[in-house]
Amino acid sequence: MKPSSKRRAFALTGYPLGHTMSPPLHQRLFEMAGREGEYQVLEIPPEELSSRVEELLALDGFNVTIPHKLGIIPYLDELSDSARRYGAVNTVKCGEKSIGYNTDVDGFVRALAEAGVELKNKRVLVLGAGGAGRMMAIESCLGGCDVVVAIRMSSVPRAEALAADIRALRPDAKIRICLMDEILPLIGEEGGFDLLCNATPVGMYPKTDAMPAQEEVIKACGCVFDAIYNPGRTRLLEVAQRHGIPTVGGMSMLVWQAVAAHEIWDGDRYDPGDIQKLTEEMSQLVSLQFGGGK
Repeated sequence: MKPSSKRRAFALTGYPLGHTMSPPLHQRLFEMAGREGEYQVLEIPPEELSSRVEELLALDGFNVTIPHKLGIIPYLDELSDSARRYGAVNTVKCGEKSIGYNTDVDGFVRALAEAGVELKNKRVLVLGAGGAGRMMAIESCLGGCDVVVAIRMSSVPRAEALAADIRALRPDAKIRICLMDEILPLIGEEGGFDLLCNATPVGMYPKTDAMPAQEEVIKACGCVFDAIYNPGRTRLLEVAQRHGIPTVGGMSMLVWQAVAAHEIWDGDRYDPGDIQKLTEEMSQLVSLQFGGGK
């Protein structure tokens, strides 16, 4: 691919940001595409977003994370279908118009697809109803899956609102809500799940000994996806692998959503084999930086 002669500027914004994999990940994607580009971190407190929007829109593109995924929307000219569907933006393409996209869903779907899992007519268990869990549940229901969202008691109102939103999108959606301690009895009555998706932070560094589901639940699932990427192999994934269950880690989702951003910004395409190598590279980087990441 012919390198671009223009060195452009991109960034990640959010607050607080702390450690993020975005700069090295996006830098590598620019290099792989034969492009030059500068990728920086712009930590912007919520109360400063309105005064710094012009700074962001002057970039060639930027990524958005908590707490600005909703806050950035009023300042954009257009939203993609995915951004409207999930009510959140994580990628913005700047130019004559500023357009907001949601590539988290691309990362999720493509990470599963690379593992041979298609979200069509499956029985899916989603743990958590926050931003990631909402996206996973909606995408699964739109694919005709039978979805159960398991949550803690404090998240019942959020989960019920999610179920209502899903039924508004697809009236015949198969979506149910249950509490975490009701999963095993449900499996006992109806059988296991084709796919378990962890959208909670349980098991994330530094509390790597924690697991969001009981081993008996994991054993009743055909595939396990964990959105956590630090550590690369969470205890949830280790237990699944011990029982011979296929697994997909969060780094794959993180890398593929970044790939989708570059497809939007530049129209670049990447070889899946190269992306697999990049995923492994990023996982090793996390392990080195955190010293104990598995």
